[in-house]
This record gives sequence, C-alpha cells and structure tokens, in this order.
Amino acid sequence: MGLRHAAIALVLAAAMPGFAAQEDASATGEVRKVDKAAGKIILKHGEIRSIGMGPMTMVFAVKPPALLDKVAVGDKVKFRAAVENGDYVVTALEKAK
Repeated sequence: MGLRHAAIALVLAAAMPGFAAQEDASATGEVRKVDKAAGKIILKHGEIRSIGMGPMTMVFAVKPPALLDKVAVGDKVKFRAAVENGDYVVTALEKAK
C-alpha cells in the first residue's frame, strides 16, 4: 500500500467508526467444547483484533445457538465475536476451509 492509499485508509477509518475493525472482524480457532444446552462454546483462538483480545482459550456465548450445530470438538473454525452487555459472544461461526 502506497503512502497515498494509507492516508486515505486513515481518513476513512476516522470518518467511519468501526471501518478498520470490520476489515479484521473474523478470527480463527479450534473448538474445545460445545455446550448446546447452554448455548456456549469453548474456543482456543488467536488474536481477535475487533474486540482487542489476545490469543487464549475461553468460553463464548453463541447467538444464535443454532450455529453450534455446524461444528464439533476438534474442528478448526472461523468466527466473529462481539462484546454484548459485557459478555463475549460469537455471532458467526463456520468450519475453516
């Protein structure tokens, strides 16, 4: 990316909150546990820049819970996470290709 393009990206990011985060909104990880009854998943994941989180293994709520039907323990996944009322929530989830 040239200097001109970098400057344009910075202007757009400042003018449109969330612009930069949307470019990086998805993360990758591995499913460690699925709890369909509770609507939760444990993921070992890399950095999630969109919510400022480093790599770790943690529990996420999943909305909608039907997303859990697509994955099983051991699957490599691609997902999106958000913070809702102080809770970390997976809002999109699919097996990695």
